[in-house]
Amino acid sequence: MAEPERIAGEDGLIERYLAPLAARFPGAFGLKDDCASLTPEPGYDFVLKTDAVAEGVHFLARDSAADIAWKALAVNVSDLAAKGACPLAYLMSIAFPEAPTHSWMKEFAAGLRAAQDHFGMDLAGGDTDRRKGVPLSVTIMAIGSVPSGRMVRRGTAQPGDVLFVTGTLGDAALGLRLRHDAFAFPSEAAKVLDAGERDWLEQRYLRPEPRTVLHDALLAHAGAAMDISDGLLKDLDRLCRASGVSAEVRAGDLPVSGPGAKVFAAAPDLWALAMTGGDDYELLVSVPEDRAAAFQATAAAVCQVTAVGRIDKGSGVRVRDATGAELKISGTGYDHFSP
Repeated sequence: MAEPERIAGEDGLIERYLAPLAARFPGAFGLKDDCASLTPEPGYDFVLKTDAVAEGVHFLARDSAADIAWKALAVNVSDLAAKGACPLAYLMSIAFPEAPTHSWMKEFAAGLRAAQDHFGMDLAGGDTDRRKGVPLSVTIMAIGSVPSGRMVRRGTAQPGDVLFVTGTLGDAALGLRLRHDAFAFPSEAAKVLDAGERDWLEQRYLRPEPRTVLHDALLAHAGAAMDISDGLLKDLDRLCRASGVSAEVRAGDLPVSGPGAKVFAAAPDLWALAMTGGDDYELLVSVPEDRAAAFQATAAAVCQVTAVGRIDKGSGVRVRDATGAELKISGTGYDHFSP
């Protein structure tokens, strides 16, 4: 079988696969300049976010190029969504361990096209290079806009606020375990899932869905917000430390999907993933109590939202069961720098 043809030059890679992704964005200048130009609309601020995805950390070597592209953009858009910002454009830097093949690059560009069209943004520029011996990585800086002075921050939660989460939790962590040989997925849990449910859980890991639809509800009602990327408890602790408050979570109220509930019933030891599993890319929202009902009504029209606890004075995060007893959870989530 013939070896796939590798791309021979950087300029050709950009012109053939990346420039078309910037064609709708005037300030990208067809990717023929060193920089892009972007002017905010009157009365709006830019919101900037940069995040990277790397092979072996955020995706597997066998994941499709299209899924890698989608995830690289989605994890950045998720942070914009938590700020109440609308996506506008993005810059991208790709570091290849070796020159990519035409087939891989074609699929990667198609995945980016699907993602940017879905999120309503365009490529504005970036960089490509080769770093021998270094795993593939994709770094994106996403740009969004929000009415001036209205960006929702993580450090503005107040005692008495009601805590909400969007969607369901733990699905992506289960999807990763289904795909990754390094994680032992209990046979009793695997048996309760049909092929469609397994695929759905894996897709939750491969193609996160940023909650950009919550834009109006956040700007109207949220006191504070952030996305859940490293696990509910770890990210909630970050929100609490930034705000100088504590939080209490009701374990029985955590939203789980149908497939997730089946797995947790069959393998109770995995249930903590609903609180500590990474890659959810759902939103954690703190809402003043007098606006909680209005937030829930507005948000529920576009996205599942669930009240799971509240903000209090003090510090730390506590999890309680249905009787009010405090639960001890081993670990709180993913940390890039933990041993």
